Amino acid sequence: LLLSSKVQLLTDSYNNRQELHMSHEAKPELTFRAVTLAIILAVILAAANTYLGLFAGMTIASAIPAAVVSMAILRMLGGGHILENNIVSTGASAGSSIATGVIFTMPALIILGYWEDFVYSWVLAIAGLGGLLGVFFSVPLRRSLIVDQGLAFPEGKAAAEVLRSGDKPGEGLKVLAGAAAIGGAMKLAATSGLRLIPDTAASSAWFGKTLAYFGTNLSPALFGVGYIVGLNIGIVMLAGGVIAWNIAIPAYSTWFLAADPVLSVQLAGAGAEDAAYGIWSAQVRYLGVGAMLIGGVWTLISLRKSLFSGIRSGLNAERADARGEKVPDTERDLPMRFILIGLVIFVIPLMLLYQAIVGQWLVSIPMTIIMIVAGFLFVSVSAYMAGLVGSSNNPVSGLTIATILFAALVLVVLLGRDSPIGAVATIMIGAVVCAAACIGGDNLQDLKCGYLLGATPWKQQLMLAIGGVSSALVMAPVLNLLASAYGIGVPTEAHPNPLLAPQANLMASVAKGIFGGELPWTMIGIGAGIGAVIIVIDEVLKKNESSFRTPVLACAVGIYLPIELSVPIFAGGLVAYLVERFFHAEDAKAKENIHQKGTLFSAGLITGEALMGIFIAIPIVVAGSADVLALPEAWHFGGWLGLLMLAGVAVLLYKLAIRQELPSG
Repeated sequence: LLLSSKVQLLTDSYNNRQELHMSHEAKPELTFRAVTLAIILAVILAAANTYLGLFAGMTIASAIPAAVVSMAILRMLGGGHILENNIVSTGASAGSSIATGVIFTMPALIILGYWEDFVYSWVLAIAGLGGLLGVFFSVPLRRSLIVDQGLAFPEGKAAAEVLRSGDKPGEGLKVLAGAAAIGGAMKLAATSGLRLIPDTAASSAWFGKTLAYFGTNLSPALFGVGYIVGLNIGIVMLAGGVIAWNIAIPAYSTWFLAADPVLSVQLAGAGAEDAAYGIWSAQVRYLGVGAMLIGGVWTLISLRKSLFSGIRSGLNAERADARGEKVPDTERDLPMRFILIGLVIFVIPLMLLYQAIVGQWLVSIPMTIIMIVAGFLFVSVSAYMAGLVGSSNNPVSGLTIATILFAALVLVVLLGRDSPIGAVATIMIGAVVCAAACIGGDNLQDLKCGYLLGATPWKQQLMLAIGGVSSALVMAPVLNLLASAYGIGVPTEAHPNPLLAPQANLMASVAKGIFGGELPWTMIGIGAGIGAVIIVIDEVLKKNESSFRTPVLACAVGIYLPIELSVPIFAGGLVAYLVERFFHAEDAKAKENIHQKGTLFSAGLITGEALMGIFIAIPIVVAGSADVLALPEAWHFGGWLGLLMLAGVAVLLYKLAIRQELPSG
């Protein structure tokens, strides 16, 4: 019965998408103006996210803001079709992905002292070729994760709702605009804006030697992500946060901190919250890295049939096309033979780049092999996690650390632990994989949006490649401009307070830790053990046909990230569950129907916060100050106001979702 229902659901979805595409097919997708606008937006968003990421350690998913801008501009130019706007959104979203891949890794070469400035040709090669590999590696994942697995891909669903509302204005557009206003207002009120409320409401205390900490982020976008991904994922993510923050950190502070002299000195006299973050950053977050390592391998094993099926389907589609058989446009990916040829063409210059670094073919060839294997593995993992929790919450830095760990262990054998070039070579491998993983997760979000709208996959994949390469062309000049103006990573006499580049500093520390330093291997091993236990639990639930599952990567994300990011995702999932209980919805189709308005409202929250985040970044960059918009301290009301505002959002979302009539848009 369950299999029959799933088959019927997939059949209905396929028929609906074909009807959508047939209604759109007279209107082109990949137009000159769409490509041009996508390139311009990709470059702008790449530059904006580069500064934001180096400054605050985070970037903003830009597919939804790009969709909103595209609808406005193309309408001014005489209209814009929904699939044309989708192409703009797809290409522009590559900007933030390329920026993330670069800023998480490449500044580590400045921090390590290998570069004095960012070399244009090398940055272009790493970012551009890494991005293209990410596109190619993710092509067979479309069928596996979107069609077969049916993962949520929250930003993809949200972008589809945004585009639908813009295409057919009605009550749906009012819901979206209202929610966007709420999301934008709360972002403006938070720490990076007016500072009426903090980003996080948290409480912490020392009980003797034991640390206690709990908090929640006040982001309405995370709440919206939680509503879209559902309660199951929210519970598993929060469980991961509890393992890290309410079990591991208290245990470490009680029994192990005194035996860690370096960390003890660093945390001497620190408050409870700072101490909790210090222990998490130095030790406990590596539990998540270990869980990701074992979870990534297991996920790839679990998806092997779907992946091979996706590759076979792509090859079969090519053969059918060659025989003159009609293949629906909604099922056309980039041809597999082009992908295989492209992989060879793009891997060769990367191998030559590695050879230029190490000067030994017996080292550069294994480096290239590691890059290819780790690239495909972590593009798959990144795409899977983006499907679970969204691209904005995708812990790509954790995947990159896992890559650096694996690569460094091999290079230690080949180069020796005291090699002066070992850490640099490791970062170069991680940089390519990071760029590929960022693009891979983003690509699947865009393809999910296109899947829901009846778009042509190969056109989206091509547009993402164009957007990625266009963004890579400007990364080195932007990085050098920021380095000259503010400094990056390392305090100097000219720049005593540089842009922190937190992820790149972490990558440099990990690489140096293996080549001549120390890493918390015990924590990584324990994390791998935790991941194995979670996998066993999930397999037992699967065998018993339970509706509740424990995907290991969702838990690993919860362990790796601060717990306050998991709490609003859980809360949003809880609201979605309450809506389902109100309507007594049991099957997947019924749940999808009742969540139509709730998903639209959640998309608005995500859209509003993302747009406001970009708008806020403009005066910060111009003024060179993070508190340029901040109100006087007397107007800083603390976490209680933020909690009330988020609770109000939750009540509003619930009441809107249980209204019987559906939006006309």
